Amino acid sequence: MNYSNNLNILWNKFKDPERVKNLVKLIKKEVEKYGKPINIMEFCGGHTHVILRNGLDELLKGYINFVHGPGCPVCVIALERLDLAIELAKIPEVILCTYGDLMRVPGSNRISLLKLRAEGYEIKPVSSALEALKLAMENPQKKVIFFAIGFETTSPHTAVLIKQAKELGVKNLWVVCNHILALVVLEYLLQSEEKPLIDAFIGPGHVSTITGSRAYEPIVKKYQTPIVISGFEPLDLIQAVYLIAKQMREGRCEVEVQYTRSVTPEGNIKAKEFLKEVFNIRKSFPWRGLGEIPYSAYEIKEEYQKWDGEKFFKVSVNSGKENPLCLCGKVIKGLSKPPECRLFGKVCTPQNPIGPCMVSSEGACLAYFKYRKNLQK
Repeated sequence: MNYSNNLNILWNKFKDPERVKNLVKLIKKEVEKYGKPINIMEFCGGHTHVILRNGLDELLKGYINFVHGPGCPVCVIALERLDLAIELAKIPEVILCTYGDLMRVPGSNRISLLKLRAEGYEIKPVSSALEALKLAMENPQKKVIFFAIGFETTSPHTAVLIKQAKELGVKNLWVVCNHILALVVLEYLLQSEEKPLIDAFIGPGHVSTITGSRAYEPIVKKYQTPIVISGFEPLDLIQAVYLIAKQMREGRCEVEVQYTRSVTPEGNIKAKEFLKEVFNIRKSFPWRGLGEIPYSAYEIKEEYQKWDGEKFFKVSVNSGKENPLCLCGKVIKGLSKPPECRLFGKVCTPQNPIGPCMVSSEGACLAYFKYRKNLQK
C-alpha cells in the first residue's frame, strides 16, 4: 500500500461516523451516571467551527453544553489596538502588513484596514511573519510595519522575524506586537466575577503544541477544572468530550491529551527559547470584551527595541465606542451565543460585519451564520 493510501485511511478514521456514534453513546452513558449535563468551554475558534459544522452540539444536546470561549485572536483584539493599526497605516511611506482576517475587522467609525487599502494606502495581507522581512528588503525606501497578532502559536514566528531583522541589519522593518497568552486568559475566566458556568475545558490544540500540556497543570490543580487538549477532526473532539465526561463521572480533575500526535508534555522547547529571548511579558494588555488583563501579552525586549514599532512610531489614538447592540464581548466571554444578538444575520453579516466575531474565520458568529442559519432571528 502506498503512502497516499495510508494517509487516506488515517484521514477517514478521523471522520468515521460509526466511531463517532459509538463514542456519543459512551458519552451519554457517562453523563447519565454523572447525573447532569456538563458545560464544556472549547477554547479555540477552530474547535467551534468543527463542532458546529459537524453538528456535534446537536448530537450531544441535553448531555453536553458547548460554551464558546475567547480562542480567536482576531476576535479578542481590542478596538484601540485595531485603531492603532489604522493610524499606523496612514503614515506616509508606510507599508503595513498583517494577517488577512484582521483587515476586515471594523475599527472606530466602521473603518477597516481593507477600506483604507481601497483608498490607496499600502496595506498587505501576509500568511507568515517572514513575508514582512521580504517586503522590507524588497522596498528599502519604505517603512514596513508588521502588525503581529495571535496566541502562542504564531508568537515564535514573530520572534524569529525580529531576530533575523537584527542579524541581517534590516533598518526599515518594525513590529507592533499584539501577541497574547491563552493560558493567562483561561485562568482569568476562571477567577472572573462575570463568567459562564464552566465544568471543563477543551484545550487548544495548536497553542498546546508550543506550550506543552504540562503548562496547564497549575490551573487544573488550582481551580479543579479538567482540561483535555484536542485535535481538530470531529472524532478528535468527540474523544476529548468522552475523556472529560469520564473524568467528571469518576470525580477526577486532570490534564489529558487527546491530541497526542502533536502535543507533548514539554511542548516546543526551541520555540519557547525564541520567545524567551525576544519578548518580555507586558504588565497589562487590553482584550476586547474582557478589558485589561494583567500579564496577558508579549512586548519586545529592550535589546530589540530598534525593531519595536510602538516605540518608533508615535501616533495618537482616540478610539470610539463599540456598537452597544453588538454582543461580541459577551460571545467572547461565553456569556451569550451569536443568535441571541439582535444584529446577528440581519445588520451584521460576513459581508457587512459589525463585530470581529463575524469576520474571523475562527469567529463564533461566523460559525453560526454558516452552519446555523435556521437560528437567526
